[in-house]
Amino acid sequence: MTKAEKIAFTIQKLKELYPTIPVPLDHKDPYTLLIAVLMSAQSTDVRVNQITPLLFAKADNPYDMIKLTVEEIRAIIRPVGLSPMKAKGIHGLSQMLVDKYDGIVPQELELLEEFPAVGHKTASVVVSQAFGIPAFPVDTHIHRLMYRWGFTNGKNVVQTEKDAKRLFPKEIWNDLHLQIIWYGREYSPARGWDLEKDIITKTIGRKSVLEAYYKTKKSR
Repeated sequence: MTKAEKIAFTIQKLKELYPTIPVPLDHKDPYTLLIAVLMSAQSTDVRVNQITPLLFAKADNPYDMIKLTVEEIRAIIRPVGLSPMKAKGIHGLSQMLVDKYDGIVPQELELLEEFPAVGHKTASVVVSQAFGIPAFPVDTHIHRLMYRWGFTNGKNVVQTEKDAKRLFPKEIWNDLHLQIIWYGREYSPARGWDLEKDIITKTIGRKSVLEAYYKTKKSR
């Protein structure tokens, strides 16, 4: 298969598996999505979805959020991990939204990246999922799969994002990054990986990845 054929196969297979694509983090508007994505760093979406309703019951907008202290926020979000940094970030970005943007989350990637505790990936998720602006946020699943499929050299997420944007049509970025995340979770995980179920990697996977998989399987 040529590179172009592999890309077409991947897009088609993901479309078949995920014709409708659930958004992993529960939210009702750009602000609640921004907070949820910030909280998801080094945590699971399931855990975040358990905690955000508790936080949003007290404050689901920046004006109410800044009425809480950093300590109060931290007490609520503690189960998601890294709570000191995240609580400070949530309070700080809410204050900045009120001071600079009348409480409205901006749509520009560069402006979002200026907020406390908001990195490039978080900003990319918000612009794509809240505003429908094409972006390709790379999480651990996408980074792993892009390497397994031979679409990137896997050096770092910055390179993986560049390669994804170069290889895939811009109009499908927003759907595709979510489809890859769901696929990675269900069929191509980091641990407990069963290649027989992972049709995409089995069909187009990087030769060295497939060889390493079968070698490990044999030695067990």
